[in-house]
Amino acid sequence: MESTILLGGNKRARRAYGFDEVALVPATLSVDPCDVDTSWKLGPHTFKIPIIAAALDAAVDPKVAAEMTRLGGFAVLNLDGLQTRYDDPDTIMQQICDAPSEGIIELVQKLYTAPVREELIAKRVREIKALGGVAAVSSVQVNAPKFAPVAAEAGADFFVIQSTITSLRHFSTHYTPVDIAKFVKDSPIPVILGNTVGYEASLELIEAGAAGLLVGVGPGAICTSRRVLGLGVPQITAIADCAAARDAHYAATRRYVPIIADGGMRTGGDISKAIAAGADALMLGSSIAASREAPAPGYSWGMATSSADLPRGTRIKTDIWGSLQDILLGPAHKDDGTMNLVGALRLSMSCCGARTITEMHDAELIVAPTLATEGKHLQRAQGVGQGR
Repeated sequence: MESTILLGGNKRARRAYGFDEVALVPATLSVDPCDVDTSWKLGPHTFKIPIIAAALDAAVDPKVAAEMTRLGGFAVLNLDGLQTRYDDPDTIMQQICDAPSEGIIELVQKLYTAPVREELIAKRVREIKALGGVAAVSSVQVNAPKFAPVAAEAGADFFVIQSTITSLRHFSTHYTPVDIAKFVKDSPIPVILGNTVGYEASLELIEAGAAGLLVGVGPGAICTSRRVLGLGVPQITAIADCAAARDAHYAATRRYVPIIADGGMRTGGDISKAIAAGADALMLGSSIAASREAPAPGYSWGMATSSADLPRGTRIKTDIWGSLQDILLGPAHKDDGTMNLVGALRLSMSCCGARTITEMHDAELIVAPTLATEGKHLQRAQGVGQGR
């Protein structure tokens, strides 16, 4: 039975859980990490690792997209971003990186007023394909009908509709909302929809034909939606709720729609818990932006940071941790769990007796808010390991 808390009067609230409040329990059976299979399927593609680079300008350009493909995952290019507004986006991104903190939002807003150019959409997709990459591209819902045909004709493999909240039912007296179900049905390439956090909303998007579902509202390091709007559900609960919708749809139709946890994950432990909660893959932003190959050296900012009316993101300094290879596949050069993420996932799956992503969904989770601090006072005092 689901427990609720009485806030006062007749208002009740459901208890929800984030990554730091739960822990994985080792199973009675363990598996050799070499026998663990981290692959997953999305549309017609099978990927060796369950990691997607988020559609952040500071994280993904055509070169990063190609490298992510080489490493076994893929990346999403932001069609609403700098790559499709400027012939030389690197110069513009360097301006953002070099700017002082004071006035950074105004600068970002100004630089994103340049119009998106359809010829640059096609050019970036062709660049990704020429480099051997899987070409996944993203736009907000209102731009999707205009941008998607251009991207698909240029050779895009996936189209992502991504907003703070994506809902099948949207009311407006000012414009005609995009018919998502029709858009998905008419699309020549698979469509990933997001973001969402609830069972009913997820089920509606899945039933509309989504090839994959992005889960998460506001957990990312660069996102301020939770403070600005007060919206959000901690990721463990959000993933579990959306995974339940996926499972219900699969039971009824035998069509499996992957759940992609989007945001809030920094370590191998976070990734492992996300999959145990029901995710099939993870979308990472700041971890990718911290790679040597990222287009903005050591910085990141959100897709909504440039909003002219209500920014819901900020620029953060990520520093440079190492290459994409090091961050995703190792070897790790840090002791805080932020490198060799796939290696950590393999070992975690091994300890939970899971040979596949699907088997990891059955791993036991417990509520354990002291997991990160228990017995770690010296690490905290010295600022190493779990004390960082």
